[in-house]
Amino acid sequence: MRKVFHDLFALEIDDAELARAQFRSFSKQMPLLYLILICNTAAVMVAFFRPSMIFQTFIMPVIICTIALVRASWWWRQDGAKLFSDAEIALQIRRTCTLAVIMTLTIEFWCMWIYSSGDAYSRGHLTFFLGLTQVSTVFCLMTIRAAAMRVAATSTLSFVIFFSIADQGQMMAKAIVLGCVGVGMMIVTHRYNIDFSKLICSQRDLRNRQAETEKLSEENRKIALTDALSGLPNRRQLLAKLDRIDDQQSDTLDGLAVLFIDLDGFKDINDTHGHQAGDSLIRSLSARIDHLCPPHSMLARVGGDEFVILVETPGAAAVAKSMAESISDEIALPVLVDRHILQVGASIGIATNADGTCSSHELLRRADTAMYHVKTGTKGKIAFYTSALDRGRLRRMAIEAEISTGLANNEFDVVYQPVVDAHSGKIVATEALIRWPRRAAGALSPQQFIEVAEATGQIHPLGMFVLERACRDVGPLRDITLSVNASPAQFRDPGFLRQVAHVLEQTRFPPQRLQLEITEGYLLSQPETAIRTIKSFKAMGLSIALDDFGTGFTSIHYLRTYGFSHVKIDKSLLANLSPDSKASLLVAGAINLARGLDMEVTAEGVETHEQAALLRAAGCDKLQGFLFGRPMSIGNLRAIYARSRKDQPPSPMPQGLRAV
Repeated sequence: MRKVFHDLFALEIDDAELARAQFRSFSKQMPLLYLILICNTAAVMVAFFRPSMIFQTFIMPVIICTIALVRASWWWRQDGAKLFSDAEIALQIRRTCTLAVIMTLTIEFWCMWIYSSGDAYSRGHLTFFLGLTQVSTVFCLMTIRAAAMRVAATSTLSFVIFFSIADQGQMMAKAIVLGCVGVGMMIVTHRYNIDFSKLICSQRDLRNRQAETEKLSEENRKIALTDALSGLPNRRQLLAKLDRIDDQQSDTLDGLAVLFIDLDGFKDINDTHGHQAGDSLIRSLSARIDHLCPPHSMLARVGGDEFVILVETPGAAAVAKSMAESISDEIALPVLVDRHILQVGASIGIATNADGTCSSHELLRRADTAMYHVKTGTKGKIAFYTSALDRGRLRRMAIEAEISTGLANNEFDVVYQPVVDAHSGKIVATEALIRWPRRAAGALSPQQFIEVAEATGQIHPLGMFVLERACRDVGPLRDITLSVNASPAQFRDPGFLRQVAHVLEQTRFPPQRLQLEITEGYLLSQPETAIRTIKSFKAMGLSIALDDFGTGFTSIHYLRTYGFSHVKIDKSLLANLSPDSKASLLVAGAINLARGLDMEVTAEGVETHEQAALLRAAGCDKLQGFLFGRPMSIGNLRAIYARSRKDQPPSPMPQGLRAV
């Protein structure tokens, strides 16, 4: 009970926010409260003024009104709780509680002092003004429970005691009424404070939830606009930035540039070392690229291995070119990941508004087009967008669509170029080559559509079409080896081994008669993957030939490591081939190197008897070229194969067959 009683009159200043709300509420009422006190005091002074009692009826009320006026003026100048700290607010609340009780007792004691000097009419007015003062004071201080309760209790107690004995008890009824009013005000004050506290707490909880919601919304916004792996802006944030740039509608020429960066060889690192290594590489490269970006640029990761840099500055074209060169060099540097040294390149496309205004979204598309041009040509380069690239892109897109249609409509053919034994002249092998004779828009050379197929992934169905058709065609030629070119994209495909095995099973073609040719460029870029794939094919019984031998930089160590069974000397080495020429020394050296590693050597591009003789003398095992037959249909190949079995000496093919 004591604790309940104590809590009713105790100050609530531990909760700083509640105290601030209480102070803000009652501080607005304080000037009004003091104005009421001044008016009531003045009214009592007029009713009780006696010249003989100048101090009690004039000087004393003037002092009270002056104090009230000073306090009202002070409170009027305050701006709620904005000017005070939490500690100062607590101090003001304590001071208010104390002053409220002092002012209440002062006014009541003054009224009781002059009560007996007035007539019955004046005494009635005094009682009314005392009650009005009490009610006004309590309700103005209601938000501060301690102050209101103390004023109510003090005034009620003094009223009841004084009026119980005044005028020989004639005022007892008024004393009881004032006592009940005081108790009622205390109950109302208590209930109001409970509701006020709950309201403030509810408002605080609502603000906290709103803050948490806003914080969560901001975090969600950041997550939605940020690439989780690299911490860079993602495609969504980039597109939003492009929208804002377009909304500004700036006509400044050469003030905007877009760089589109695609990593070369990243997919192979993922396949070889796993996605964790790939993620580490992306994080490292993101930080290194970001370090090279000036303040007026924005770097975003827009795909697995694709980045975009948006440059906004005068002279953007020159800035973009300089940045592209620096970034290309930076990306080419090796990265140490889990004790593995990883290295990739970069194909970079650049588009600027130097030649005329266009939307930022259009610049992004143009930069992508320029990057794609680099990607499908010589990787690791930098290209600026030109309108010619769009024409080339549209042509590639048309060819891409036509390839799918061509496969479905049986527009492709496979032709075969014979490979002869260098000494006997008999056909011992053939190379399968794809042609597109029945294309609706006219025939295309293999170089034109194979390039598109490799860039778009269509090399996989094309390659399997050639392999299956060749295995079925060459299968009956029982002592002929079949050679088929394998694209680096096919070798990178984890399912390529399974697909080849399936074709051999379906066609019943002996694996020992199949030779896959792979270019040197793929070996150098992906040595570990190439070694594993080659070993798997050799375990199946296939042989693997190194195509275009002599045009690259494959070392003797690599040749030994890969375990090739054959190499094919590139036809470019046969140019200007003659006795005692530098070309003949180069070819002889290449042949001796390969034979020293127990590899059979095939020379392609043989067109003259002199070349054939020199190659034969140098130790070449097999010859291939127009001298022995152009690529031909399977029917013509079978006819030539039958003729070669009649033990005829080596000779060029008849003119009619060479023209096939």
